[in-house]
Amino acid sequence: MAKFDTITVLGAGTMGHGIAQVAAAKGRNVFLYDIDTGILDRAMERITGSLEKLASKGKLEEPVDSITGRISTTTDIEHACQAADLVVEAVPELMELKKEIFAQVDACSPPHAILASNTSQLSVTALAAATKRPDRVLGMHWFNPPPLMKLIEIVRAVQTSDETLQAIVGLSRELGKTPVVCRDAQGFITTRALTAFLVECYRIYEEGVASAEDIDEAIRLGLNHPMGPLQLSDFVGLDVIAHICDALVDAYGDRFRPPQTLVNLVRAGRHGVKAGAGFYGYEK
Repeated sequence: MAKFDTITVLGAGTMGHGIAQVAAAKGRNVFLYDIDTGILDRAMERITGSLEKLASKGKLEEPVDSITGRISTTTDIEHACQAADLVVEAVPELMELKKEIFAQVDACSPPHAILASNTSQLSVTALAAATKRPDRVLGMHWFNPPPLMKLIEIVRAVQTSDETLQAIVGLSRELGKTPVVCRDAQGFITTRALTAFLVECYRIYEEGVASAEDIDEAIRLGLNHPMGPLQLSDFVGLDVIAHICDALVDAYGDRFRPPQTLVNLVRAGRHGVKAGAGFYGYEK
């Protein structure tokens, strides 16, 4: 069984810093890379704050300082990858950017290292093709926030070997997560299913069947969801969801085409919480 003593995380944003926290809390040495030292500093502050909350609830097995001490931050990608057993890419969902990073990481990582992408919908097969070790590339889709969410969606590219797949399934369990495996198809399991659900909820809203508040209340209380679909969309970002819809339309047809309401909100700059307005209004 492969050993993953050192895990490198590329991108210290919302997902990246959470993945780094999980790995360090499970005893791994972590290199957290980003191009901006300010982002890295904020990431460490957020990791420390998250760990302190867990410690206050008695959910940590060792002191916070011991865990954060296993995380090294850097703006040098070669330094970040030179000793990695696993590299997890968590940069923005832009195919060309990810391909460029995978090619760069492939050149500076040890030959045995596995390269994984946290993409929620892009082709892992295409990312693998950008490297000289395509059999050691797969998708490792985490969920937000990584320290709390139990699922990891493991995406097998056309080129991914059985050995690589089983190694990451095993590691996911060691990190306290539940892995599910799917083949490389646009949207995988969760993004494809969630987007179809959200699009239908937008249609219900657009047709005037119910208000945004009542749609969200119905789904929360009737289907036992922690957050209603329109509120969830505002938190994810309506521009992000529209981009995902476009990709799924290309793959599967009009059933994923977003209603005009979503298109108009995005055109108006009402992208959700981050913009101060979406389906709902928010104080910035």
